Amino acid sequence: MILAKDISHFYGKEQVLHDLNIEIKQGEFVFLSGESGSGKSTLLSILSTLLQPTQGNLTLNGIPSTQINNLDAFRQNNIGFVFQFHYLINYLNIYENIALAALPSRQASIHALLDELEILHLAKRYPNEISGGQRQRVALARALINEPAIIFADEPTGSLDSKNTQLVYELLNRCMHKGTTLVVASHDMKVQDYATQTLRMLDGKLL
Repeated sequence: MILAKDISHFYGKEQVLHDLNIEIKQGEFVFLSGESGSGKSTLLSILSTLLQPTQGNLTLNGIPSTQINNLDAFRQNNIGFVFQFHYLINYLNIYENIALAALPSRQASIHALLDELEILHLAKRYPNEISGGQRQRVALARALINEPAIIFADEPTGSLDSKNTQLVYELLNRCMHKGTTLVVASHDMKVQDYATQTLRMLDGKLL
């Protein structure tokens, strides 16, 4: 599913990742842990094709990332993203935010997904009219709408209370049981309760 070989990355002259080798199989829930500055977000950006590594090779679903002709289309069809800050569009209502990300074949599924996430009643509201926990569920719906093979999440519960944190992780866990591969970078050690594999990082290296 995801194979990273000899991945290193530099920002200018500063090396932030050091010769990382990672294999993630389909249906795994991978917890990427480490302190701030350990390289988690950079590694997540590389694994999700948002960032090209300085050195090394990345393969997704058997395809080398350098051979993917249209990365935007590949991401829309195969990858979902959830971030700590939801990045919803404030002038679009909740339904429209998700519809913007949805493939044509998935437009009809938006209401059902909102219902599953218990936010169907918010469909016509705008992001600034709902709570932080509700916005994060909207962001999760946006990531799930195209039924991606892989979901990457970077500190997805960093701004949430304990109740909404548990809700988000339980939803992600349900995705895993449906065959979705999950890679979650977080400071929250509770992720271990759901993860099938934990990768610990320190100073750009895997422990």
